[in-house]
Amino acid sequence: MTRWNHPFKLTPLAALLLASSAFATNGYFPHGYGIRAKGMGGASVAMTEDSMGGANNPATMVWVGSRLDVGMDLFSPRRDATRVDALPPGSPLNGSVDSQSKSFLVPEFGYNRMMGSDMSLGLTVYGNGGMNTNYPQGDFNCGGGPANMLCGGGNLGVDLMQLIVAPTISYKLNAQHSVGASLLLGFQQFKAYGLQAFDNPGPPFPDFTSAPGSVTNKGYAHSNGVGIRLGYLGRLSDSLTVGATFAPKMNMSRFEEYKGLFADNGDFDIPSHYAIGLAFMPTPAVTVALDYQRINYSGVGSVGNSSSVQLPLGFPGGPGFGWKDVNVVKLGVQWRATNAWTLRAGYNRGDNPVHGEDVTFNILAPGVMKQHYTGGFSWAMSASDELSGSLMFAPRQSVSGSSLFNAVLGPGAGGNETVRMRQTAIGLAWSHKF
Repeated sequence: MTRWNHPFKLTPLAALLLASSAFATNGYFPHGYGIRAKGMGGASVAMTEDSMGGANNPATMVWVGSRLDVGMDLFSPRRDATRVDALPPGSPLNGSVDSQSKSFLVPEFGYNRMMGSDMSLGLTVYGNGGMNTNYPQGDFNCGGGPANMLCGGGNLGVDLMQLIVAPTISYKLNAQHSVGASLLLGFQQFKAYGLQAFDNPGPPFPDFTSAPGSVTNKGYAHSNGVGIRLGYLGRLSDSLTVGATFAPKMNMSRFEEYKGLFADNGDFDIPSHYAIGLAFMPTPAVTVALDYQRINYSGVGSVGNSSSVQLPLGFPGGPGFGWKDVNVVKLGVQWRATNAWTLRAGYNRGDNPVHGEDVTFNILAPGVMKQHYTGGFSWAMSASDELSGSLMFAPRQSVSGSSLFNAVLGPGAGGNETVRMRQTAIGLAWSHKF
């Protein structure tokens, strides 16, 4: 889709979501959108539970009725990085550091209004993120005095936040099938700091960037664009529902302040992704949902290009984070235990987009998670109001590899690096049916 060169005015909720986004689960996409889906491992493509269809499957919205869903997640990722075996023994390049950013509040919003029995109009507001780290300087020394882990000055980190506002239309073709579309209004912001070693500082470092002065410590840069999400839902029988959804790559305006860091002169698009799913009801009280999702990170050069590309940072086709495409399987179970209580459980497994040969750049963005275990509930407080909760735990995952500094300072001088992360999240949402 085309870039959108006119920033939109953010609603207070959207601004809060942008300020709070911090994910790193299936790459930098969250494991699910909506508290109900999060309790089921993210499975949602064939589920008709809430008004988060603009993020999951637009075709579901016409089945959920007129409603409002507002929620909040407390997300806690724990990240750390270690360098060992740098030569000579006792090298001041060796050491460990923990990211200081450890807890984030992440809101969600959905609204849907039926326009007759066969059409609905709605709005979903959601976020992506996860390239968010903040490492203290530590005790590293790259030959020029105290430095952070990547040989720059002061704290080291990045902060990427993506906000999508998704007006959505959904239409029933007949009693069993529906289609839907969401206009995706995208806004993102990014900052990087502590990367002075990559901003052509002079010997012993080579010239890394094609645009000196546009690599680090430039504050927040902003970008926007427009995309679309399409969806289909089919109720094939009383017990089996299928769904599919697709969003092409969303072309975003460039981060001009960081055109010397990101490949293609600061380009940072949102990758194309698609999903298919089914929901099966073996009994009227139990639903088993299964989704497959594909996220094409390699189609965005600044994310997918190898970090060892022999071109300057920021150059067309230049180095990126080396992220591979991600395949995700989401499995969830929902049990309506009573008229008031619904219980959920789920499992989410995705590929790790980060490989060992790109570990150095991914100290900044350790999106290495594979497995997520989830649970959740809904409590019908009345005929129109409901409270839902979710819990997610992702066990520690790590990636190790040879440091990029071995190619800069000499074989063995950079040693080997490891990035690690584990996650927990707990969320609550309130829903009101009109």
